[in-house]
Amino acid sequence: MKPQTLQGGVLTADGFVEGALHFEGSRITAIEGRAVSELQARSCPSLILPGFIDLHVHGGGGADTMEAAQAVATLARCHARHGTTSLLATTMTAPLAEIEAALQALAPYCRQRPSSGAHVLGVHLEGPYLNAQRLGAQPDFARPATLDEILSLHRIAPIRVVTLAPEQDQNLALIPSLVAQGIRVQVGHSNASYEQAVQALEAGAAGFTHLFNAMGPFHHRAPGAAGAALAHAQHAEVIPDLLHVHPGALHAALRAIPGLFAVTDATAAAGMPDGAYRLGRQIVMSCMGGVRLADGTLAGSTLTMDRALRNLVAIGLTVQEASARVSRFPAQYLGLQDRGQLAVGACADVVVLDAQSLQVQGVWVEGQALEPAGGA
Repeated sequence: MKPQTLQGGVLTADGFVEGALHFEGSRITAIEGRAVSELQARSCPSLILPGFIDLHVHGGGGADTMEAAQAVATLARCHARHGTTSLLATTMTAPLAEIEAALQALAPYCRQRPSSGAHVLGVHLEGPYLNAQRLGAQPDFARPATLDEILSLHRIAPIRVVTLAPEQDQNLALIPSLVAQGIRVQVGHSNASYEQAVQALEAGAAGFTHLFNAMGPFHHRAPGAAGAALAHAQHAEVIPDLLHVHPGALHAALRAIPGLFAVTDATAAAGMPDGAYRLGRQIVMSCMGGVRLADGTLAGSTLTMDRALRNLVAIGLTVQEASARVSRFPAQYLGLQDRGQLAVGACADVVVLDAQSLQVQGVWVEGQALEPAGGA
């Protein structure tokens, strides 16, 4: 692959540089230019940012992870066009055989990146080890977790994150063993009390799944899992579509949780027109930017990470701050040293945005140029 150069406002770990980013093959070889403020960088035609990293993706481009077959390749291509260069394919609560089939289908894409798609870093196992009273849009197949079952699934495809309700059955006791296997445990779809959520953190849980959603509401005399996250968590997911979480709650979480990072929780409806789509076993309706079950329950989103970044900027974050929430922090959360940042030697996963509109102009994954989605 020939050496390539991108010019504009380049976001490095130390801030913006007005200059050039050079890469050859799959790696960044040099960054040249003069340090500038973000305001000055936005006077350039383009901003050059690290590729986005989405750790909670159910679908996109009309495809759902649980459909198996080519679904993961389809969703990886859809989200790559919106600047997501790495993602976790996320499962739904379902009978074990269906989860196994989904993992068997996606495992090859964890070993070999889909053509013209994002890296599939592994699996986010969202259930079935949830509280049946906090399923949200998850089908009613919640059940107790066992270490043997999770490790059996892990052998099919690498599980990087598992969401569970620590107050259920023996889930809390499993957390240290899962952490020892290199699996990040997140509290989610849970009725945990504040004390139970703190116990989960003390046992090794690393984060919270779609903070505020599918967990007990915060109350000043019963703060619950949300209160434990705000008081103690270093990391948590949040869905910044401005529908799942009010901007005021987003600001509270941004102030309280140092490594708060954005996820899309995207469904097959992402990147698609309004209509009916599959989410696991269920049919959901996408309409006016929201995705819901027939009873009106929010059921994932149509969010893409470029829009997540624009939404964060719209509520008051700088581009540099928003970029950290969609790239650097999720990379750090998974312990990825070579992505989530633009630096010499890092993977050439790059997104180029129009400096004013922040619309995607170009995407490179491992140095491969992809066709962007345009002004979605």
